[in-house]
Amino acid sequence: MDKRKAWLGALRLRTLPLALACIMLGGFLAAAGGVLNWVVLVLCVITAVFLQILSNLANDYGDSVHGADHAEREGPQRAVQSGIITAQEMKRAMGLFTVLAAVSGLALVIAAFGLGALPLVLLFLLLGAASIWAAVNYTAGKNPYGYAGLGDLFVFVFFGLVGVLGTYYLQALSLQWTLLLPAASAGLMAAAVLNVNNIRDIESDAQAGKRTIPVRLGPVKARLYHWLLLGVAFVLAGLYGVVTFHSVWQFLFVLALPLLLWQGTAVTRTTDPLKLNPLLKQMVFIALIFDFLLGLGQILG
Repeated sequence: MDKRKAWLGALRLRTLPLALACIMLGGFLAAAGGVLNWVVLVLCVITAVFLQILSNLANDYGDSVHGADHAEREGPQRAVQSGIITAQEMKRAMGLFTVLAAVSGLALVIAAFGLGALPLVLLFLLLGAASIWAAVNYTAGKNPYGYAGLGDLFVFVFFGLVGVLGTYYLQALSLQWTLLLPAASAGLMAAAVLNVNNIRDIESDAQAGKRTIPVRLGPVKARLYHWLLLGVAFVLAGLYGVVTFHSVWQFLFVLALPLLLWQGTAVTRTTDPLKLNPLLKQMVFIALIFDFLLGLGQILG
């Protein structure tokens, strides 16, 4: 693998649909409420892409430094682990995307609120800073929270609650409690993606002292946990349709049920870590499809 391919691999572009799924859902909900702002939505997308790439680079760097990426790991070889990209080069790339995310985030809050709404601007700047911190400190930093098994919680918060509710609020400048239901549903789908990744890496993570939820639960219970994530996400989406009911179109997401059942069954039956790689990619797109159908149903309704 040459350096160009190593950088492309480090960016992990296949993960971007997951980052965009929560933004898309927030945009759909804003459109359904008649408050869609295309400028704000596009800036949300750009910021989310920069944050996701920053997180991917930090993950490559952090797992190599802390030992989770080693010769026995079953997943794809990482850039720093391979030696093609040095740790210092990766840190510089992380710095670049930190700046890009900060600039796009600043443009986003100014476009949403204007300079006059200083308290709201400062609040969302702090939220943006927290997003950058979370992107970097999943596996990088002195005390990476991913090694303590908190990755699922942070994914739920930032790929669900913050992504969906933040995107909606930046356009509507208001929130309804019912929006917590689709936001939580999206967050659980994102956590399911991480769970497949962590089930695949359960042995190498355990060797490196990375105490993910699958490492803590063991392979059998980790697969039951996967079913729980998928099931609760589906139920919350249905509950949102019930409490805000105005059309059967709101239940369009039910079309994704066969995919969820197939995914859960495949993960349960697959014990070879290498064979989980395609299931990981598929879970990303299943989460995207689910969020798309959930959001589209609100507009059609």
